[in-house]
Amino acid sequence: MIDNPCDIRWYWALLAGLCLLVACLASVTPASAGVVRLPVPNVTLYPGDLLSEDVLSSKRFRSSAAARTPVARDADQIVGKVARRTLLRGKPIALHALRDPYLVKKGNPVKVIYSAGGLIITTYAMSLKSGSLGELIQARNLDSGKIITGVIGDDGSLMMRFQ
Repeated sequence: MIDNPCDIRWYWALLAGLCLLVACLASVTPASAGVVRLPVPNVTLYPGDLLSEDVLSSKRFRSSAAARTPVARDADQIVGKVARRTLLRGKPIALHALRDPYLVKKGNPVKVIYSAGGLIITTYAMSLKSGSLGELIQARNLDSGKIITGVIGDDGSLMMRFQ
């Protein structure tokens, strides 16, 4: 029990200050308190599965939860990609869990193109690694047995670098 009037005034001033502080904090909404719609799989997708429009829907998430990991914000940025790992139904899709589809697969023959000036030489090689557009991979020349290095082109051919 507070008997001294000075103590009572101090108590009420402290209480009023706390109420004011709570009111100020309640009126401030952080920018991350909003809600965002993110693309999610309709079904569980496994490594190697292709993401298409028919396996995606959207779901609402708190933007603060979506900001923790770089996730897909729009279906357009992930359609046509391939799952690197299992993507669970109804969960946001982490960008690091996706890759571009392989144009060249390990162990398959690949067309090799070497061009210098007006000279174009074409042959075939056995791919030693799977790869996507623009990746640098190695392949074994079927004629000579030598290992060559090249960049995967739009059509899945290997553009050979001079060695």
